[in-house]
Amino acid sequence: MKLLTDTHAHIYVEEFDGDRPDMLARARASDVGKIYMPNIDVASIDAMMETELRNPDFCIAMMGLHPCSVKRGFEKELYTMEDWLRKRTFAAIGEMGTDLYWDKSFWDQQKEAFLIQVKWAKEYNLPIVIHCRESIDETIELLEPFVEKEFTGIFHCFTGSESQAKRIIDLGFYLGIGGVATYKNGGLDKVLPQVPLGRIVLETDSPYLAPVPNRGKRNEPAHIAMIAERVAAIFGVTLDEIKQATTRNAAAVFRDRSSKDS
Repeated sequence: MKLLTDTHAHIYVEEFDGDRPDMLARARASDVGKIYMPNIDVASIDAMMETELRNPDFCIAMMGLHPCSVKRGFEKELYTMEDWLRKRTFAAIGEMGTDLYWDKSFWDQQKEAFLIQVKWAKEYNLPIVIHCRESIDETIELLEPFVEKEFTGIFHCFTGSESQAKRIIDLGFYLGIGGVATYKNGGLDKVLPQVPLGRIVLETDSPYLAPVPNRGKRNEPAHIAMIAERVAAIFGVTLDEIKQATTRNAAAVFRDRSSKDS
């Protein structure tokens, strides 16, 4: 059996408090082998760590500050997160990045937080998982001076153009493909055929961005099977090929040599 990897799911949030064990059981039944959990802010750390503790080797934590949580006093949040990075190993620095969709008033602080977290990634030899809503080009420009061999990560929820995809791949990074791939006007059906299969990973962004036919409802990792089926159709390959390639790619990003097809 070839397993799927959900590289981005906020399964520790309150939307899952009523049925988290059942939700995780559905994920396993849908051939999900690993779920990587991006952090949001200091307030989300305890719930994320508890979810990982209860589901070792299945739910795997990252550490980072979401750009929409970068407000006045964000430095204190980063201090707390850096303490966690000193204490133990995380899969990645994330979810970090930039966002010009919700609020542009903290753009300078977002850039500062971005650069601090890139520095952490370099120091701890970790990949980064990047949020960049309405700010792909700006984020690429922020990242370019730091790119070097062995430094990689994921542009989460990629919905950009072919030229933006090429720029990201040229930096040595991967594209996180989620529920938008199933949307009629999502645009990824035009872009993905121009992208190497070796440079995409799958994600749900649970509880957000549920794929068709569940669009508008709560998303969960089990739905990654629907995303994989759509991506297979876009690439014109079998579902097993998508499972094998994207799980291998995720293992390469997170340096998880235990992720093998069984």
